Amino acid sequence: MFQESLSSVSRREALARCGMGMAGIGLGMLLGEEARAAGRTLAATPPHFAPRAKQVIHLFLNGGLSHVDTFDFKPALSKYAGKPLPGVGPDRHDRHGNAMPSPFKFQPRGSHGLMVSELFENLGRQIDDVCVVQSMHTDAPEHGDARQLWHCGSIAQNAPSSGAWVTYGLGTENANLPAFVALCPGNGQLPEDGSTGWRAGFMPPIYQGTLVDTGQMRDVEKLIRNVRNPYLKGAAHRRQMDLLRRINERHLAARGEDDTLEGRIQSYEMAYRMQAAATDAFDLSREPEHVKKLYGDTKPAQQLLLARRLIERGVRFVQVWPYHNQPFDNHENLTSLEPVARHCDRAISALLTDLKIRGLLDETLVVMCGEFGRMPTAEGEMEGMQRTGRNHNPHCFNVILAGGGIRPGIIYGASDEFGYEAVENPVHVHDLQATMLHLLGLDHTKLTYRHAGRDFRLTDVGGKVVSDLIA
Repeated sequence: MFQESLSSVSRREALARCGMGMAGIGLGMLLGEEARAAGRTLAATPPHFAPRAKQVIHLFLNGGLSHVDTFDFKPALSKYAGKPLPGVGPDRHDRHGNAMPSPFKFQPRGSHGLMVSELFENLGRQIDDVCVVQSMHTDAPEHGDARQLWHCGSIAQNAPSSGAWVTYGLGTENANLPAFVALCPGNGQLPEDGSTGWRAGFMPPIYQGTLVDTGQMRDVEKLIRNVRNPYLKGAAHRRQMDLLRRINERHLAARGEDDTLEGRIQSYEMAYRMQAAATDAFDLSREPEHVKKLYGDTKPAQQLLLARRLIERGVRFVQVWPYHNQPFDNHENLTSLEPVARHCDRAISALLTDLKIRGLLDETLVVMCGEFGRMPTAEGEMEGMQRTGRNHNPHCFNVILAGGGIRPGIIYGASDEFGYEAVENPVHVHDLQATMLHLLGLDHTKLTYRHAGRDFRLTDVGGKVVSDLIA
């Protein structure tokens, strides 16, 4: 917060404080290996111990994927169809409607015979390559709090996102691209809850994720506006950047040591370097036809293909929002679940195949989940209408994990006979965050940031590494 009034701030100072990034893609964090914030840089930093994974691709199923319609088949729901769930009294605040079996077909898949829904038939064929955690749970029953807990590890604090924590802990391996990228096809609109998923929170802004609006994927110049300078090329462009740097350094010298301002100045140099790197990294037309055919042309597919190209080039953490709204928030009915689930199924299956062929799966942690699950009951009557979708379920949901040191081909934990609550080996969100950091070579109890007089961590004051998930 400014200490002085706006009337006392010069136009130049206001511009300096606001910053000017490259065409709205969040270049405040793109400071490269020279940037500093609170005495730190974005140069690659050694982990606490030998990592199993080098990078993360997180497909976030915003809205909350229904586990009982995908990876957690519950035949008991057919037995009690249209009846109250036994053992779940009406005093429970989240008790709505009666038992509702899944309308989708399931069949056994893999060596363990996990019943997998037809919605994920492609991933079902690869189920021995992934780990399915069936006992996830969270503290928050509403989207905003649950997403914040999932992404940032805290509901109450302006906490940094997990990608920011990873960037803070490990830095970047490519000075010409961001360490942390969030992909969302918003066409100018942010996802629900804005930038919560990729924010830096109380950390310096260099750790914030770079949002790339993937609404226009066909043309790299529409995907990242102003990625090419239409007026200056080569040496002339370099001379312009050198002049800008000298002017900015004079501006900095007049104000004394200022890490934030120095970092902002370096972002101009980063933008210059990124004009070459991004043209290559973000251009999907450079992929061979058989790879493009493998993924398909849906939004989730195009973004996961781009995510693969980014991690190949040293981007540390890629967060993928398949759509900008909440496509998995299926309250009214489940018909809206089918198309988006099938799109994500083909996309995640293609990604795993592609990473495996390229020898990247062993070093890339792939995560697929939403902020919570869905109830095994129908939504029931609301505002005079019978709703045949499902309400939020924080007591139980699934997460799919692959690569990056994860034990493949296992089912971990279990829910009760209805899929209402995790009962065997429950895994809290903080536990999964601790495990993710561990796979990256980071001790979640030691990765701390001092703020407001105390040391904060991604896992708050909880979390334990789930060693059974690690190969």
